[in-house]
Amino acid sequence: MSVNIAIDGPAGAGKSTIAKAAAKAVGFIYVDTGALYRSVAYYAISKGADVSSPESVTALLPEITPELKFIDGSQHVFVNGEDVSDKIRTPEVSMGASAVSAIPAVRDFLFDLQKKIAAENNVIMDGRDIGTVVLPDADLKIFLTASAEERARRRHIELTEKGENVTFESVLADVNQRDYNDSHRDIAPLKQAEDAALCDTTELDLSQATEKVIAMINETIKSKEQ
Repeated sequence: MSVNIAIDGPAGAGKSTIAKAAAKAVGFIYVDTGALYRSVAYYAISKGADVSSPESVTALLPEITPELKFIDGSQHVFVNGEDVSDKIRTPEVSMGASAVSAIPAVRDFLFDLQKKIAAENNVIMDGRDIGTVVLPDADLKIFLTASAEERARRRHIELTEKGENVTFESVLADVNQRDYNDSHRDIAPLKQAEDAALCDTTELDLSQATEKVIAMINETIKSKEQ
């Protein structure tokens, strides 16, 4: 019987980093669902499609084969056989992912893949609607968040370290816009599941937040084994 951990929360809350570290600590597979939406956005953008047009994006879905492969313990994202793990992390693709994730056909397209991975493995899966839609029966649901300003601060540091010339104000505007888009979309909007544990990392550094999440997961694993 597989153990499924769902971690939801807004953009920039540290979900991917923390989920990845926690998965390694407890020996689970980490599934970054956001990367799957990014892969669709990346393909659509590479084809010159309007990512905000459901018709344009839906028409491309039969051409896309997204895959998550676990190489040397880390997740790599492939689209039609090409490793796009780095290419899907640009601000343009981030906004594109927010747009395509609001398209019902895209969600249906990726839903079965996510469910299949969870059914066959012990997983920590992160996203926007894992606890509410994808894995409503997850053994543990965590809603990971932080203030918009703190999330923008972290993202600004990350982008600056990569050599990108962006202002804090523009990053904060992107964070606020993404929050609005994710929480106001018609299909599976971002929200805390009623039975999810809230984990606010505004005042925590990365190691503290990771330790807190790992402790919650270990408690769940322990109770399931009893």
